[in-house]
Parts: sequence; structure tokens; C-alpha cells
Amino acid sequence: MQVIAGRLSHHSSVPPIGYFFAYLLKAEYSSDVRVLLLTPPMTQLNTPYPATAYLMGFLKEHESSFDSGLDVTQADPALSLFLRLFSRQGLARIAFELESLAVDFGTDQMPESVANFLQNKDAYLGTVEPVIDFLQGKNPTLANRIISRNFLPEGPRFVSTYSEENPLGWAFGELGTTDMAKYLASLYIDDLSDVIKEGIDERFQLSRYAESLAASSPSFDPLQEALAEAPSLVDELLDEIAEELLTLHCPDVIGLSVPFPGNVYGAFRIAKKARERTRDVKVVMGGGFVNTELREISDPRVFEYVDYITLDDGELPFLTLLKHLERGDGQLKRTFRLKNGVVVYEDNPNVNDIPANKTGIPTYDGLQLDNYVSLFEMLNPMHRLWSDGRWNKLTIAHGCYWKKCTFCDVSLDYIKRYDPTDTIALVDRIERMIDETGQTGFHFVDEAAPPSKLRAMAERLIERKVPISWWGNVRFEKAFTPELAQLLADSGCVAISGGLEVASERLLKLMKKGVSIEQVAKVTRGFANAGVMVHAYLMYGFPTQTTQETVDSLEWVRQLFENECIHSAFWHRFAATVHSPIGIAPQDYGIQIGKGPEVRFAKNDLAFYDPTGTDHDSLGDGLKKALYNFMHGVGLDLDVRSWFDDNSLSPTIVSPHYIRSILT
Repeated sequence: MQVIAGRLSHHSSVPPIGYFFAYLLKAEYSSDVRVLLLTPPMTQLNTPYPATAYLMGFLKEHESSFDSGLDVTQADPALSLFLRLFSRQGLARIAFELESLAVDFGTDQMPESVANFLQNKDAYLGTVEPVIDFLQGKNPTLANRIISRNFLPEGPRFVSTYSEENPLGWAFGELGTTDMAKYLASLYIDDLSDVIKEGIDERFQLSRYAESLAASSPSFDPLQEALAEAPSLVDELLDEIAEELLTLHCPDVIGLSVPFPGNVYGAFRIAKKARERTRDVKVVMGGGFVNTELREISDPRVFEYVDYITLDDGELPFLTLLKHLERGDGQLKRTFRLKNGVVVYEDNPNVNDIPANKTGIPTYDGLQLDNYVSLFEMLNPMHRLWSDGRWNKLTIAHGCYWKKCTFCDVSLDYIKRYDPTDTIALVDRIERMIDETGQTGFHFVDEAAPPSKLRAMAERLIERKVPISWWGNVRFEKAFTPELAQLLADSGCVAISGGLEVASERLLKLMKKGVSIEQVAKVTRGFANAGVMVHAYLMYGFPTQTTQETVDSLEWVRQLFENECIHSAFWHRFAATVHSPIGIAPQDYGIQIGKGPEVRFAKNDLAFYDPTGTDHDSLGDGLKKALYNFMHGVGLDLDVRSWFDDNSLSPTIVSPHYIRSILT
């Protein structure tokens, strides 16, 4: 009865006890092939990652094609792990372990976050579950107590808020009670996350777990060693969750969707638990990380944990695999498996992928949507959309209609195969998902949403009077006229993001971005005038980029903020990847790829030498500091060189009023 009692604890994400026995009866007497789809820890906490919802919606449409029937369900152990850690019982276990360490090592060696937690343990235990309820939208009146600054224990993350000048006032004013409370509650969660990371398991973060073990790791050794070590408390809780899910659902097949490096360790930990229970269950792994980094996998040790690894879109490979397991006569599609101790890749060339119109309607059935947690950690308005609020996720098209950017993995199927969804089918899916979830917020997760399809969708939404709020990623291309921007806003568009990248005409041409700075300014201003928030992705460290070009790029960005073209932005450090044109033909971009170790596991990022010799690391902090201030309307009148520590930088050669001149 311990498993049942644990499952019914506060903030449980598992169905009530009656369902538990129902599943046991089904496992005992049903002949269906039982499939359990999981997203391993960790991902964003405010909304489900969409891969299992897409795959489940597709498989449900094919249930009748199985001789013995098909029973598909899904769960989110990433959310379950968070809720188990951030509960009264979870914090009590954390405190017990940390107090034992304090006895062994002394409190003077404790990190500040841990010392603060232990000093205020009772306050944390008494507030954690009300705070989680508040962040789940279940206890909104708690906001008034939170903003009083007398309710929450405030650790190191709150230091920046201590000021007689009320530094939160500029962000929230006097009436932003709920937003301010959500921000303070998020700092509280960050404090506790630091406690876990610095005192319990250094690999833990809210949106990723043990990421360094997998990202571009040529060897499986780090993961293998970590899985063999004594488990941390975080590991123990994940093992408990996996055990409960296996007991509850009794799956014949487990599908692990692994979108990012920060999900890989959790995936293998769940697979390990499944292996310990029985060899009968088949474990299948796919997802974005797999599609990008495991295309050359050859280490047979991986298959001690998983049976199959599928590449690219999962619908057809997974359906083919399930029929192969049922009948034993199917040919596999884009699938690795182990044969006679050797990793082999099987791909039936006679079967084509499922068109976008026929992949079914994503379903969140089985996920506890009310338990997702909205965090408000950063005052960057676009980043808030990522972490705050429940968003139904959809794609308008498979792949990218442009697919020319030289830094992008355009050789991979998820980008190079462009296949748009029919507009009527798309709006039908939107309405079905609203009916299922009760949520009217949509995030379109396309690589770059095509303007023609956005126009058609907007017109159909308005015609059918479907009131939604939506956002997505676009290219800042000339097709986005002010008229189209206004139409999209009228259909519910609240924000768009797009790549300005290097903000250099020479480098934009080299990366085949297909836009100019002038064009970006006009398009973004059109969206801004329509009341749409605009976020720009920025990049530094591109091959042959000079220090002067980087300083000039910052000046372009300053002018875009000054002229209210963009509201939010983020600098990314360029990385050469193996599947991009730069990685495939580095000589065309003036760089040399370094020789790395033999790859038997993951391969993506490439070390390279750029003879230009720019010290990009010395410029990164200045770029980010300037951007933070620009987003808050600060420093827009300063010489951009002032943001850097290097006093020898040459002045920018960009006209300080260029953006204003083209807009007027």
C-alpha cells in the first residue's frame, strides 16, 4: 500500500485510486498492446512538451488497425518530479539529507542557499504547497500575502529586490499585484532550486537535468557511469515515479520522447527502472535530441537500456515498430536496434512519411493540465511567454519553407522537408484542442511560420469567430506588410519572434538569411504598430565576424529598441553544428573544424578555428548587459562602446539615425 499512499499525496499527478485498480484489471484481462508515452525530466513546467500529445493523437487514429487492439496513454514524469521535490514531504526529505551533511561537514562550509534553507526550514515547509497552488492558478488570493514580503522566506535570489527605491515598482507599478506576486514566488522557487543543485544534486536545474552528460558527448561513458553510481535524492524520487507509472499502466511498450540533452539522463534512468522490473517491456527512444545528436550511434551499451531508437518524425517509425512487435513481420522505418551485439540501422525505403494533414489531432488526454506551474523568473517579456501560462502547441507546417540559413541544421528532415497543414484542418485542430483543454492560448512551434499560411489561418479564425491568443516564430521578410501584421493581430497574435542574428549586412548575406537590416526594421515596426510584441534572436561569434562588426551589430540593436521596433531580444553564442552547411563545408566560411574523438554516442557541436581571431568571449558580457538595459529603456542614449570593458574599441561606423530615417 506504500505506492498507493504515495500516489495520493498532495499535488499528485496520478489518477485516483479507483483508476489504479481499473488499470490493474485491464492489464490482467486485456489483450491490447499497451503503450505508455513519457517526457523525461526536465522540461518547461508551465505547459506539456507537445511530442507525446502529437504521437498519442496519431496513434489513437490507428487503433483499429491492430489485430489485438491498441491502448495508448501518456504521462509527464518531468512535472511529477518537480511537484514531488517542491512539496512539504519533498522538502522534508531534502532537509533531512542536508542536516545530515551539516553534521558531517559543518554549517560553515554550506552554500548560502543551503544555510538559508536550513535556518528557515519550517517556514519553507509551511509555504511551499500554498506557493505551488498559487503558481498553478488555484489560489490567486495568496498574491496579497506574497507581495507583503512577510509571508515567504526570502533567500539569496531576493537580494536584488532589497532597496528603499522599490526596484520592482518600475516593472509592476502599484496595481500589478498578481504579476509581482508571481515574480516573487518564482524567486522563491529559484532559491529552492539552488538548494537542490548546491546541496543535493549539482546536475539539477528546473528546465534540465544532467545536461552535461549528454550534450555532444561522443562517448556513452559519462551516462553509463552516472547511472551506475549511488542515486541522489532526485534520482530516488524519479525512480519512485517511474516505478509507480510502470505499476499503474503495465505497459508493453514505453515511448520516451527526448527533446533536449537535459532530458537524456532522465530517459535512461526511467529505462533502467523498466529493465529492472521486466525484460518483457520494450523501450523506444526518439525526439529532438535523438534526431540531432544520435544519428551515428554505434555503442551497444545504449541498448542495455533501450530496445529501439527512432529518427526524425516519430509517427511512421513508431507505428511500424508497434506492428512489427505485434505481428513480427513488419519492416522497420528509420530505427536503430541491436542485432548479434552490433548496432544496426533499418529503414524501409518503400514507405513514405505521413503528410502533415494526416498526423491526427494532438491530445493532452492523460496529462494533469491543472498541475502545470507558471513561473515568472525573468522580466524579459518574451521569455515570460515561454514559462508563464498554459499554451496549446501546434505546427502550421512541417519543416521550414526557407531552409537556406547556413548556421541551421537544414540537412535534417525536420527542417528540409516542408509540408504545410491545410488551413481548414489546422483551424479544426485548434477548435478541437480548445474543446479538450479549455485553453485558448496557442504557441505555434514552427521553425519559421510561412506568411501565406499565417494569412490564411488568420482569415479563417476571424471568419469562424474562433477567439484565441497566439504567438510563434517567423522570418522578418517583406511579405509581412503592415496590413498583414494588423490582420494577424486581429486574429489573436500577441507576439512574434524572429532572427536578426548578426545584425550585419555582410554576415547576413554570408549566412543566407534572406533579410536585410532595413527590412527587419520595417517588418518589426509594422508588428509593433499593430500591438504585437516583437522578440529578436541575436547571434555573435559567427565565422569571420570581427570585433568592429560586433560593436556595429549592437548599435543596430540599440536603434531598433530606440525606435520601438523590438521589445525583447536575446544574444546566443554561435555554435557550428555537424548538420548545418557550415559544419558540412566549413572551408566555404573561412574556418577549420578541429579533429575530435571517435564518436560512438552523441555528435552535434563542432570545435572550430576561425583565423579572424576575434575574442568573442570578451564581448559577450557587454552585449548581454546592454541588451538587458535596452529592454528596460535604459542606456539608449549611450555610445555602445561603453558597455564593454575594452577601452580601445573603435567607434561604430553605423549612422546613429539610420533606422529612424528609413522608418520616416
